[in-house]
Amino acid sequence: MTPRHRQDSILRILRRRGSTTVRALAHDVSASRRTILRDIAALRDEGYVIHADPGRGGGLCLDPGSVRATARLSVTEVFALVISVASMKAAGQLPFSGLADSGLAKIERSLPADKIRDLRRFLDCLYVGRLAPQVDISNLGPMDPALLPAFETAFLDRVLLAFRYRDAKGATSTRRVEPQAILVLPPLWYLVAWDPDRAAVRHFRMDRISAPHCIEGTRFQKRHVTFDDGVRPLR
Repeated sequence: MTPRHRQDSILRILRRRGSTTVRALAHDVSASRRTILRDIAALRDEGYVIHADPGRGGGLCLDPGSVRATARLSVTEVFALVISVASMKAAGQLPFSGLADSGLAKIERSLPADKIRDLRRFLDCLYVGRLAPQVDISNLGPMDPALLPAFETAFLDRVLLAFRYRDAKGATSTRRVEPQAILVLPPLWYLVAWDPDRAAVRHFRMDRISAPHCIEGTRFQKRHVTFDDGVRPLR
């Protein structure tokens, strides 16, 4: 766990519990007491008001008025929230969709102008629809957490994306593609890309992609991609 992720976890625990101890935090995030104390000091330096009772076993609590988490959200983090909500809505599995949309709107309003601009460009690449009932999802696997950060660079900077791909038969290959869209057909997610080696648009199931990375010094132009009926852009 990186220091930033660990500190975010500490803030989340403090918000949810109201108060806790250094010892409990150390156990929850698998860190030493000294590391937790350094993290608390770093969070205070960022402006978070964290009260502490004196003594080795003293408790910690976060002043709710000091919470500013949305100001530190990256474009990728907000995009992950948006597509997760969009995916659940497309699958008909989001009972509180109005509240979710309202919360996302507040998060987006808190972003600085440059991040809003990048988020809009990212969202322009997102399409959602419903999966055909005959599609086999029995072998659905986890997605590589490196996908969205790599996608952010590839989509926004229009650079080639390389990755290892495992097809339906289990054969693996290395691909270099021009990302054009993200297609969400819950529970399956696809990268829609132009494959220069095959001179065609290809759909890559994202749970079959691994080790994604952008290729520096490359550029490509956005292409027009058509989708089946029932697939719509998110925006």
